Amino acid sequence: MFLKLAHTHMEVYVKSYALILEAYKITKNLPESERFNLTSQVRRAATSVRLNIAEGCSRKSLPERKRYYEIARGSVVELDSALDILVGLEYSDKAKLMNLGDCIVEMFKLLSGLIDPKKNPQP
Repeated sequence: MFLKLAHTHMEVYVKSYALILEAYKITKNLPESERFNLTSQVRRAATSVRLNIAEGCSRKSLPERKRYYEIARGSVVELDSALDILVGLEYSDKAKLMNLGDCIVEMFKLLSGLIDPKKNPQP
């Protein structure tokens, strides 16, 4: 925010913000009883994606950067699993989660491209 570093212009970093906003929108309507469980978990996973991208970008070695991108991608998978639980508990339905689902798919692809560009070329 204040440092104006190069990673803030990366597509994956910019789009991670939409992921966070969508996650917060979804969790806003969860029952109060889930405040310290699913609500917190979904929000932390979404936030973790952006924070690990930022931290990875600050690393000098490529293997170290990729490791943070792998952690970010793991948080994307965690978020996807949490949404499955939300649907299973009937706190939401898949249709209401589509915007967040689209963000999840996009983030997974972008991060996979950063981790192994040969196997996952960027469009």
